Amino acid sequence: MTTTPDIWEPLEPALSVRQVLTLERVLAGEPEVVAGARHLDRPVRWVHVAEAADVGVMLSGGEMVLTTGVLLAGDEEKQAEYVRSLHRAEAAAVVLGLGRAFPAAPDVMRRAAERCGLPMVVLHRPFPFAELTEEVQSRLVRRKFAAVSLSEAVRTELTALITAGAPLQRLLDEVARHSACPVVVTNLAHRVLGTAGERPAVDDVLRDWERIARQAGGTEGDGWIRAELGGRGERWGRIVLCGYRGDTATGRLLADRAAEALVLHRMLGGGAACSWEEQSAQSLLTDLVSGVVPARQLLPRARAAGLPVNRRTFVPLVVRDGDTSRLDRLLRLLGLPGLVAELAHGATAVLLSLPRDQDADALAAHFAARLRTDSGMARTVVAAADPRVAWDDVPAGLREAQHVADAVTDSSAALDLPPVVRLRDVHLRGLIRLLRDDPHVQSFAERELDGLLRETDEDLLSVLRTYLATGRNKSRTAQLHHVSRPALYRRLEAIQVRLGVDLDDFEQAASVHIALLAHDAQQQ
Repeated sequence: MTTTPDIWEPLEPALSVRQVLTLERVLAGEPEVVAGARHLDRPVRWVHVAEAADVGVMLSGGEMVLTTGVLLAGDEEKQAEYVRSLHRAEAAAVVLGLGRAFPAAPDVMRRAAERCGLPMVVLHRPFPFAELTEEVQSRLVRRKFAAVSLSEAVRTELTALITAGAPLQRLLDEVARHSACPVVVTNLAHRVLGTAGERPAVDDVLRDWERIARQAGGTEGDGWIRAELGGRGERWGRIVLCGYRGDTATGRLLADRAAEALVLHRMLGGGAACSWEEQSAQSLLTDLVSGVVPARQLLPRARAAGLPVNRRTFVPLVVRDGDTSRLDRLLRLLGLPGLVAELAHGATAVLLSLPRDQDADALAAHFAARLRTDSGMARTVVAAADPRVAWDDVPAGLREAQHVADAVTDSSAALDLPPVVRLRDVHLRGLIRLLRDDPHVQSFAERELDGLLRETDEDLLSVLRTYLATGRNKSRTAQLHHVSRPALYRRLEAIQVRLGVDLDDFEQAASVHIALLAHDAQQQ
């Protein structure tokens, strides 16, 4: 598991030199930056008063050093060495109080500071160093305490969520709430496994993720803060705070606390890192199928999840009773780029992304054939929509494939269907499935079947369903229901009386059959 640096070490929250110079007490001394103005964002870890030329040996880095220069006056070599010593010790800045020793900024110190890139500030009015020290130290201590409190609060909240069995997304949402910036979790290949934060800001990050991923994998800067995910000497991912606006050290604490929680979440869940990839794919494909989020807005997420999207042919598939892991392995084995995700009611969506010069229908058929062979389930249903070349058409394709899969019921699945079933293969049943939520179709079904639905006689409904499915074959219907033909005739007569129809009339029987298909579709 990743480790967090001791919060009292130099990486802890600090004020910048620029922030110190804006403090009210410091402004009273009329500060002027005379050298190193480009480095005013250096963090100030502490404030130290020192006059000796070899002051560097007393520092550990990050200090703002205050001096009157009383021991340096008249000796330009000591003045230059004083500045060089501070530079070697990685001091944050040097502040010189003007007075009897130096009525103006000494050129030797100023030039040396400029060469070293060390911010040098002079105070034009007499100023008690004790007040500046007290002000800065008290603020640093408060910031340190706030960082400690925040770190512990985040750890407590994330641990509570893990204990309650919260999903990965809930943890990421909590991290994003504390960091107030987009949060991204990736595997080592920079494939996005999860995101959190304000949706527009997250989309902005994902839109240019390939470049950002390279930046996040290098040195930190401009608020890009990362923490590695892994354990037992093996890394398997990272979490990135994208554009964190607070103190860098506080951001590191947040990232480290988040990383600890994510590693713990994975360990307690007992799953592999790829389960997060499955969750990511499921979230994306579910949003595509639902249509709640426009497809164009989901394009950055698809690209960041590793799906090729430029100049591709998309093949929407839905597999009934398919195993997500098995389907994902099969895609990798066949070298087919795509996403796999479990949907509701035993359906699994597969979105293939193929080069436009490849035969999409042939590859989909090959995938279906291999699936049936490898799974040992010859009747595994692979439903598909026609290939799409526009990303915006993918949601409708996925919904169509899902409708086709739903339309292939147990009875029709036994028929001689092609390896990949499309809407044209399920005929009337497929049409009814597509229209089942239409209020006109619902009203038609209720009106046609009202005589049976009011009585809630499931036995008569079952007899009617079998009779129509067998092409009005009375012998076959009686056999399937284990009743004599006279008994079947009595039931069919009861059905016709309650519905007010003549089932020997083709048009009336067809109308009842369509109504029954619509009724059954609405119940599923």
